[in-house]
Amino acid sequence: VQLQASGGGLVQAGGSLRLSCAASGRTFNVVTAGWFRQAPGKEREFVAGISWRGDSTRYTDSVNGRFTISRDNAKNTVYLQMNSLKPEDTAVYYCAARPYGTIVTAPGSYDYWGQGTQVTVSS
Repeated sequence: VQLQASGGGLVQAGGSLRLSCAASGRTFNVVTAGWFRQAPGKEREFVAGISWRGDSTRYTDSVNGRFTISRDNAKNTVYLQMNSLKPEDTAVYYCAARPYGTIVTAPGSYDYWGQGTQVTVSS
């Protein structure tokens, strides 16, 4: 599975962005997908994950209620809708995927990674 993330940019606090992760490869519709982020000087952290059917999601506490992960398997794409953005959301955002299994938060549990897209939220 190859992943290509897009949709990042510069936005003011309180604004919104939607990230997209386009996948290629025949097994995308059976992978668990996730979004991670990494701010300068910090470790990569889990943001949100979605099961392969799209019927189960998980969020880190700091984005719960503001971010929404979704997927369209017909389009081989996973989305991250980010609302009410805060300066502390500034980071490079990565999409990732792992074959089957549950949604997990450890980056090392994901086999496939996109190249990252920069999100900058100004105060």
